[in-house]
Amino acid sequence: MRSEFQAAIAQLIAEKGLPREVVMETVATALLAAYRKSFGGGENVRIEVDKNGEVHVWAAKRVVAQVNDANEEISLAEAQRLVPRAALGQSREAEHEHLYDQIKNWMGEIRLGTLTHKDPVRGWSIDFDLDKADKIEGVMPPSEEVPTERYRNGQRLRVYVYDVRRIQGRMLQIMVSRTHRDLVRRLFEAEVPEIYEGTVEIKAIAREPGSRSKVAVVARQEGLDPIGSCVGVRGSRINNIVHELNDEKIDIIQWHADQATFVANALSPVKPLKVELREVDHTALVTVPERQLSLAIGKDGQNARLAAKLTGWRVDVIKPAEGEIYEERVDDAPEHAYTQPARRERGERPQAGRYERNERGEGNRRSSHHRGGNKHSSSYGYGGDRE
Repeated sequence: MRSEFQAAIAQLIAEKGLPREVVMETVATALLAAYRKSFGGGENVRIEVDKNGEVHVWAAKRVVAQVNDANEEISLAEAQRLVPRAALGQSREAEHEHLYDQIKNWMGEIRLGTLTHKDPVRGWSIDFDLDKADKIEGVMPPSEEVPTERYRNGQRLRVYVYDVRRIQGRMLQIMVSRTHRDLVRRLFEAEVPEIYEGTVEIKAIAREPGSRSKVAVVARQEGLDPIGSCVGVRGSRINNIVHELNDEKIDIIQWHADQATFVANALSPVKPLKVELREVDHTALVTVPERQLSLAIGKDGQNARLAAKLTGWRVDVIKPAEGEIYEERVDDAPEHAYTQPARRERGERPQAGRYERNERGEGNRRSSHHRGGNKHSSSYGYGGDRE
């Protein structure tokens, strides 16, 4: 059961549409200011409010034989109870352990930092506004940069923390990313209260950073529309996420336990005529209207490629064979996907070919020929993605 304090924070985030991490940092700053006003000093005190609204307080103290100032000093016996190797005169080692305990909880979260400078090999260095910056280093390697984003010194940027490392000299190194698919997951949790509270679940994410993502969701509460919850009133929630990702397009897909239905939904905005699952090679043969073949495959194969990554099936998009007649779907039921409007490139045509995942997780096209009939197809197959 959440406390009234946690409930108030959740309500503030939901009503004002503010990013969760910004609210938590503001609350922590206010609590620290209140502490210093009430008790004086407090320069050695650090306060953090985590994503669940839990408040954590740390104080760096000097190890002494006899404590004269309990706010600044700690006895050797008490220090060794916390850090067995503590010795008289030390403060940084114990502080380092507490700092590591704090920072390691950042893994898997979004943090707001400031870009300071870029090394051609190591990438961008990031300042997280902590008092002990000489012991903490934030790094965003070149491989974790979004190709379409432009970064600059002094820029404030939300990043995903995927690792916290101890390196030589008792320094902590925070490894961050703008390309990780869980950056999208955390943004949805921050913007959509139903996801944060667990009544809507994200089942899968497929992402091509800076270009387009597909997010599969399902409701865990009867009568709840998971796609509508993610979109928000007049698109307010999804637009905030898209803005944070610098206009990366996002398709919200209705997850379904029936894999054929899930594959059909994943090819949004197209509504396939037929989906046939071929277990022998884990391929989904998807028949779409000929006039929608280009749309189903997407520019440079992106739509089918993301559908394959999202569902885990090799997706083979084909048009009806000569003589085959289908009745196109006309759904009166709620939409099973939300697709952001996108401009069609003039003269865009479907590209036939088979795509396999290479070592970097990108599509490589191979020519594909079908005997008999006049089927025109493209196939996209993907294995698992990085967690």
